[in-house]
Amino acid sequence: MTLMEPMRPVTPVGPDQLRPAQQPCPQCTCCTQELCERGRLDVAQCLGHTPSKFAPYVAGCPCSAETTRGTHAWRAVQIRTVKHATEHPLHESAELILRALAGGADAFADPAGQFRGLRARGYAREEEGARTITTLGRRYLAARDERRFTTPVQIEAVDSRKDTATVVVVGWSLTDGVTVLLRQLTYATGLAPEQLPGRFLEAKANCYAVDADDLVLTRIQVSPDLPAEWLSGSAV
Repeated sequence: MTLMEPMRPVTPVGPDQLRPAQQPCPQCTCCTQELCERGRLDVAQCLGHTPSKFAPYVAGCPCSAETTRGTHAWRAVQIRTVKHATEHPLHESAELILRALAGGADAFADPAGQFRGLRARGYAREEEGARTITTLGRRYLAARDERRFTTPVQIEAVDSRKDTATVVVVGWSLTDGVTVLLRQLTYATGLAPEQLPGRFLEAKANCYAVDADDLVLTRIQVSPDLPAEWLSGSAV
């Protein structure tokens, strides 16, 4: 058990009652430190590591939320949003509404009821009658507008415990490593984690990104083997 007592005496079990006692998370009031460490490294978040009877207390924990930069849930939703924008984009009328919201408008014609879909996807919200775009909605628009390039990607290392891989995205930097979700690579390539280090892949990437965490790989595939003379350095 790694759940922290959210409010005494609502829940009779807290970290100080567990054996051994567990440290509360210093960043939130709903979980133990151990639970949040797990949740940050899982797309299922803290909720996925919590017994169902305690789920209401940890649902939406900020330490593992998809709105918190750097969590696995955040990385997963970035991939999903970019793939949506680049492979199966919104209907033109829905995108026009999203761009209007991005420009500060909250009143617009919506005869087809597209705003409901934008809200369901997490791209827009309505609070006290005010309609606004979300950070995820802005990421969608950025993906629609930014240039993406096919680039070699070399896998340097994998960490199965953290479900991450460190890769070099050649079109972005020849030296700086980039953290990506390991499961994204295994799913796209069909390779086991232990087969990945040293492999070259091809992927689409937003190579003008400033921050490594903002790089999103899509259309990942295994590159053909390099010619033997290239590897030996004998090519002219």
